[in-house]
Amino acid sequence: MMLPDPEQEEIKKLKKKLKQQEKKNTEIRDQMAVQRTIFANERTLMAYLRTSIAIIGGGFAAIKLSKHIYMEIVGLVLMPTGLALALYSLYRYVQKQKLIKSQKEEFTQTSHHHAAIHEKEASRYGNTD
Repeated sequence: MMLPDPEQEEIKKLKKKLKQQEKKNTEIRDQMAVQRTIFANERTLMAYLRTSIAIIGGGFAAIKLSKHIYMEIVGLVLMPTGLALALYSLYRYVQKQKLIKSQKEEFTQTSHHHAAIHEKEASRYGNTD
């Protein structure tokens, strides 16, 4: 059963509008994924820095609050360890940011390619949706 022409035209318009919106949604999703990756890298840096501050603080407390020589040795080991962890975390953060930036520059939107492929495949079978 065929629908009247005005209804078919309305359906075609709605399908076209839906495809355009899906394309926009895909591109927005891709951009948001990049932002989530950047924020995850920043959260990881903050976690490393919190841990290094705690280690340095523990080493400082061990030196200042204890009268035993072995605790002073532990403190003298913990403080440089915390500093090394802080430096490592900054190095790691910078390396990951460079990687994210390079992958972001290489990224190209593919949603319009998928739409074109779909249209070509559909036209081979006589579909025009």
